[in-house]
Amino acid sequence: MTKPLSPETIAMVKATAPALQQHGVAITTRMYERLFVDPAIKALFDQAAQASGEQPKRLAAAILAFAQNVDKLDVLTSAIERIAARHVETHIKAEHYPAVANALLPAIRDVLGDAATDDVLNAWGEAYWFLADVLIGREAKMYADAA
Repeated sequence: MTKPLSPETIAMVKATAPALQQHGVAITTRMYERLFVDPAIKALFDQAAQASGEQPKRLAAAILAFAQNVDKLDVLTSAIERIAARHVETHIKAEHYPAVANALLPAIRDVLGDAATDDVLNAWGEAYWFLADVLIGREAKMYADAA
């Protein structure tokens, strides 16, 4: 069972939604730049969707939706199902999630600069792992069902 997010984290994540709306694609584009220094991880992604900018846009929209609904995740159930199914289809595994965290959190700081305080990054770190745990759990069931 995933540990619930603290009220402070929920408030901080929701408070960042306007910045994500404005800078989300820049953040996700920078995240992918950081992530793709690992050729094995880069190979898991559709590079045409990267080149067109479609994947960074989709991820930015998903992160924004999460920020806006972090206190009412039931709104995101169908999106979580789609993401988990796509991850299983493209062979994303639990061991890939740390690399994404290690690319996403610094990308937030790269793009937002001083606005990405330690408190903001700590809240997003907690929120990221909360959502990652939800996805990992769902994906594990999908992988088991497919086996």
